[in-house]
Amino acid sequence: MLELTILLPLFAGIISMFLPVKPGRIILVVTAALHLQLISLAWFGKVPPILPDYFSVTPEGMLVLLVTSFIFFFISLYAVSYMRVTKLSSEPLYIGCTLLFLASMTMVALADHLVVLWIAIEATTLMSAPLIFLHHSKSALEATWKYVMICSVGIALALLGCFFVVLSMDVGNLHVPITFSSLGLVATQLEPVWLKAGFIFLVIGYGTKMGLAPMHTWLPDAHSEAPSPASALLSGALLNCAFLGVYRSHKLLFQAGIGDFSSGILIGFGLLSMLIAAIFIFNQTGYKRMLAYSSIENMGIIAFGIGIGGLATYGAMLHLIHHSLIKSSLFLSSGNILLGYGSKLINKTGNMVNLLPKTFIAFFAGCVGISGFPPFGIFVSELLIIMGAFQQGRNICVSIFIFALILIFAGASRLVLKMSFSPGSEAEILVEENLARTLPSFALLLASIALCVWLPETVYQAILSAIVTIGGGVNG
Repeated sequence: MLELTILLPLFAGIISMFLPVKPGRIILVVTAALHLQLISLAWFGKVPPILPDYFSVTPEGMLVLLVTSFIFFFISLYAVSYMRVTKLSSEPLYIGCTLLFLASMTMVALADHLVVLWIAIEATTLMSAPLIFLHHSKSALEATWKYVMICSVGIALALLGCFFVVLSMDVGNLHVPITFSSLGLVATQLEPVWLKAGFIFLVIGYGTKMGLAPMHTWLPDAHSEAPSPASALLSGALLNCAFLGVYRSHKLLFQAGIGDFSSGILIGFGLLSMLIAAIFIFNQTGYKRMLAYSSIENMGIIAFGIGIGGLATYGAMLHLIHHSLIKSSLFLSSGNILLGYGSKLINKTGNMVNLLPKTFIAFFAGCVGISGFPPFGIFVSELLIIMGAFQQGRNICVSIFIFALILIFAGASRLVLKMSFSPGSEAEILVEENLARTLPSFALLLASIALCVWLPETVYQAILSAIVTIGGGVNG
């Protein structure tokens, strides 16, 4: 049954909280491997749901879920070695909450019911909050409270958006289940005014969790304070889950014939997110915060591409995949940097090319990839988004888009070069590199390169199936 993909990490997470560290680590890795296997079976339609009124297999949901499960497996392998070095007394809590976090994200990807999706996204907040506070520092406590409070306000607004969508049914005297699939079939009969109002609150609510500006303020602190494996999950998986809420809402408006309204809002939020990331990335003193602002930029790129439509929508979906792979790799590399230098500050992490050569290769390659250079997939996705925007005649918007990309590259590359080649750090390396903490980063980067060179037909068709209802496609 499809729901087993939720129940497996759920029960494994609860059990691991009460076990010693070593059995907990085994449960973490084994559960990650089994979850990936179940998702692979579900991908080919071999695991049907037993609660079809609440859960269903959708192309966009399975795409996000496959990426989530894939990166979770490699992050789990990394986390075992990372936690062994850090020797946190709360490691059972980390393992348990990480698996519960996976369960809630799986629930988001499979949810078809509006309220179930809302519950699942709220659950991701509750399950991931302890991960941010794992170091029990004052700054970690502040970041956790900011994360919980801001995202809770956002999710409350999303609930109000759900009420407005339901109200659009009542005005038309419709009696159908409040699922995205059912509402899509009668979308043209929904009251447009209430549907538009619902989308505004949904995009603000779920956009808060997605990290869209100006609702992004929790993200830099949370990503900076969480342990690196948790940061990789927050950026590589959680943001995609929040995007699903925004995407499905936009899809509903498109089916109702008012997609231009939601498209304009997504383009606006996308460009604003990119510009704010470009401004703040210049003055960052911490490399994890720099990566966090990069995540805000990339969520803006995805929102912009979805809003533009046509070929840009295909590019946005590709971007979602490659951002998850590369950014997860970068945060894992940042964990090695933190262990090696003992600091999150950029000015204390110089000469990485000589002091941490393997980590340098992974980190520098990841920064090249996230900046949109070949042979990584983001080069293709951003090119398709730009081409799609020109095809749609959005010349001013695409000009702002390119300008923001240049600014972000200029700001980030200056910091990365300083970390890599500057002789600013004279401290000895505290923790040496090892294969267990470098191979996962390389594996994720290689996955992005491989998907850039060869995209499996099943993935290609899944992307096309996901975007066809909002006018997306490779032919514009």
